[in-house]
Amino acid sequence: MNLRANRVGEQMKKELSEIISRKLKDPRVGFVTVTDVKVTGDLQQAKVYISVLGDEKKKEDTLKGLAKASGFIRTEIGQRIRLRKTPELTFEFDESISYGNRIESILKQIQEAPEHVDEEK
Repeated sequence: MNLRANRVGEQMKKELSEIISRKLKDPRVGFVTVTDVKVTGDLQQAKVYISVLGDEKKKEDTLKGLAKASGFIRTEIGQRIRLRKTPELTFEFDESISYGNRIESILKQIQEAPEHVDEEK
């Protein structure tokens, strides 16, 4: 990925967080954190990674709400970031957060587990 795509991604991440939390009025969209934005080198596509507070249904509803509002969100991005063409947005869950939490809980369980000592009889 080139430097410009990285810069555009970082700028989009900042703007998307604000647009989703302040401008989006869809009741399906819960508490969303934009964790990362990966923009293709040609700046045509942007994959937006999100994490959502809530259960699986809440997560699915949020994803549907964001997909439905992607045109509006894209228009907002276009007004805030000066690009010839605003990238097409796709939203995905950031699995790395839940993966990291799972590793953390496993490590905690290992730490708290009683030590097994083999005693000879």
